[in-house]
Amino acid sequence: MTEQALRRWRAQIPNSLTAFRILLIPVFITLVLRSDRGWTVAGAIIFGVAGATDQLDGWLARRWQVESRFGQLADPLADRLMIDSAVILLWHAGRLPLIALVIILGRDLLLLGGYKFVMERGYDFKVNQIGKAGTWLLYAGLAFVLLSKHGTDWPLYFFWSGLALALTAGLLYAARALKVVLAR
Repeated sequence: MTEQALRRWRAQIPNSLTAFRILLIPVFITLVLRSDRGWTVAGAIIFGVAGATDQLDGWLARRWQVESRFGQLADPLADRLMIDSAVILLWHAGRLPLIALVIILGRDLLLLGGYKFVMERGYDFKVNQIGKAGTWLLYAGLAFVLLSKHGTDWPLYFFWSGLALALTAGLLYAARALKVVLAR
């Protein structure tokens, strides 16, 4: 295989993992909807696979230097859709409080609304380590909620820690975006 063919092949793997994660969302939703009040081992496995592919696709893209515009847009969207689906379903099952739903959805709506505004003004979203850690903890916390029976509190510590880091990362993004937008 030529170097150029290898590069093209490598460029497809991270994007394929992102697309795969998006395809897992309806499978995950179906499993949780059929679960016993949000307790589902199969759903937790699917959710865990989604979390693992999130880390793997970005790592491969950076390692092989095949980052793409599709990956920059689709990867965080896939995460938001998977995490938001889990939060909505677990709230509906009585496993997460309403405030968790409001914060997660509010944050993601602000991100979506602000994204177009700041991108048109030259802001380039670069994932920060706090955001990565927050996403990992959100994935872990939600997976643990899915694996534990109703009334178990310890998985929520992971969830709330991840949410705190995600909100901190969001504030850092917003501050950096504001600085870029005001400088133009």
